[in-house]
Amino acid sequence: MIKKTGYTVEEATKRLEHYCAYQDRCHKEVVAKLRNMGMIPIAIDNIIAHLIANRFLNEERFSKSFARGKFQIKKWGKIRIVRELKAREISRFNIQTALKEISDSDYYETFDRLAQKRAEQITETNPLKAKKKLVDYLLYRGWESHMVYEKAAELYPY
Repeated sequence: MIKKTGYTVEEATKRLEHYCAYQDRCHKEVVAKLRNMGMIPIAIDNIIAHLIANRFLNEERFSKSFARGKFQIKKWGKIRIVRELKAREISRFNIQTALKEISDSDYYETFDRLAQKRAEQITETNPLKAKKKLVDYLLYRGWESHMVYEKAAELYPY
């Protein structure tokens, strides 16, 4: 298969409409895709404006679906979700809106289940090392440190 290097604005617009319709995208991903396609900055601006005007590109919708998906499927905590959204250059307002998609009761319930499940999977016999493995796992997933340390103390008391 030969990779096409030059695209007209119309061809690029159609490709990006399909790209955005398949899955919610952020502006950064779309701009990177257009640059990769070899589009010039003026064409990129025009295509982005078209995608926004026709509701193919919406940062608020992207940030909400990103937060919901990463929480429900990957069991990420709010810290990791915020970090990933910031890396995608999402505004503070949209990040706050996205976090409202996660209810507090679901958040704590998911955290408890995840911590319990992980604690059962740890085969380490030394309780200090086991506790550290649990803490590292939960912190990597982006859960708040005060929650992580309280849960680790609860699951590994001495």
